[in-house]
Amino acid sequence: MEKSLFIPLDKENLTTLFIYYNWRKDLVALRSAREWEGGTNWSRYGEDFTFEGALTNNSLYLGNKETWNIFKKYDLADYLDEVIDLLRKGRHQGIECFYNKENDVHFISNMHSNVLGINNGYHAIRSGGIRRHEPEEDELGVIIDGLNLSRAMSFKNAGAQIPFGGSKITVQCRPLDLKDFMTIGFLAYALDRTRSFTGPDMGFSPELADVMRREGYSMNIAGGFDSKIGPTGAPTAYGVYLAIKEAVRFKFGKESLKEMSIVVQGTGAVGYPLVEKYLANEGAMIFVSDTRKEPVAELAKRFPRNVKEIDSKDIYTFDADIFAPCAIGGIIDEEHSKGLKYSIVMGAANNQLKATSEEEEIRLSKELAKRDILFQVSWMHNTGGVIAGMEEYINREQADIKNVMSHTEKVCREGVRENLYSSKKEGLTPTERAYKYYGSKIYPSYENS
Repeated sequence: MEKSLFIPLDKENLTTLFIYYNWRKDLVALRSAREWEGGTNWSRYGEDFTFEGALTNNSLYLGNKETWNIFKKYDLADYLDEVIDLLRKGRHQGIECFYNKENDVHFISNMHSNVLGINNGYHAIRSGGIRRHEPEEDELGVIIDGLNLSRAMSFKNAGAQIPFGGSKITVQCRPLDLKDFMTIGFLAYALDRTRSFTGPDMGFSPELADVMRREGYSMNIAGGFDSKIGPTGAPTAYGVYLAIKEAVRFKFGKESLKEMSIVVQGTGAVGYPLVEKYLANEGAMIFVSDTRKEPVAELAKRFPRNVKEIDSKDIYTFDADIFAPCAIGGIIDEEHSKGLKYSIVMGAANNQLKATSEEEEIRLSKELAKRDILFQVSWMHNTGGVIAGMEEYINREQADIKNVMSHTEKVCREGVRENLYSSKKEGLTPTERAYKYYGSKIYPSYENS
């Protein structure tokens, strides 16, 4: 049987589901509701109604016990428990689900923390990207991905000195037509209700941000082509480059990447400019892996002396100084870690270790350390994008890329340097030290401090 949080919503003609978790007291609160009817003209969001406005006279609100009973009715109580256990494991604040039945849009806001965002003076109290998944994907896998990324965002924002908590929005729907204002209006409505600001991630074009802002749907999205900052891949690449430089200085005592061998996995929004603007210009020997052949071929043509292609299956056994994962997450598990021949793993991909909690990440980082591999959890240095998003969100028309770059240097150069040398002094892995230091800012009475 298919398992989904949206089945009871579909069967009972409901639109929203809220699962809130208090990790301090291990309390769970459920709410479900019917807040709109079929035929709602989402293209008029922001014109005819706002995210606080009533959308139907036939509204219905169900509490904790009633919502539990609906899941029991459809034999999904165990699945609901499984999702709640994930919240418990990651100390998340909850998830919020918004269902557009007519367009088959499943919108989930994965909320990790609002601690850094409380009383910050802005509409949004959390920030994190919005990514699209295909409707056929396993929902639990999508939720795990969203929760992992939302937890990483809490720490990323803390490390980047950004006054917002962490979240991640996952949407299961068909590829989006940027002229489909019914769906775009719905996404904007749900986004505004989550009290988050976001930026397009995997599966959504940066143009989504441009359309939402230009058409007046929501200002709580950044990272479009039309902004003064532009897409966030470039500043993210700059931050990763600075972190790699710090890692090389720490590990090898070298000031340059000249003749260092580097494997870059992924040549997308971050991996491509990382190679093009930074690594190739330092004279590093770069080996690029991607399922898409066009950008790899383009880089090899532009830099024939120091960019070569390798097969994706070879990244776990390739012999090089540095591995920079810049594609999907969860690529290094305990088994893969045993075959790695790199001295440094430092890339842009989120959640590079296959883990669902910080405890698991710390354990795997210790396994890498045993093999003398320098690894730092990615939220310490893939922060250029969120820094750019904050600059655009807060300063609007006065946003300046110079502010982004100087802030990124502070975080990804000075911050990484401090973390690497402090971890050595304290006898911890860089990942362990990062969680210890920034965890005290996110979790009151942090257990590992």
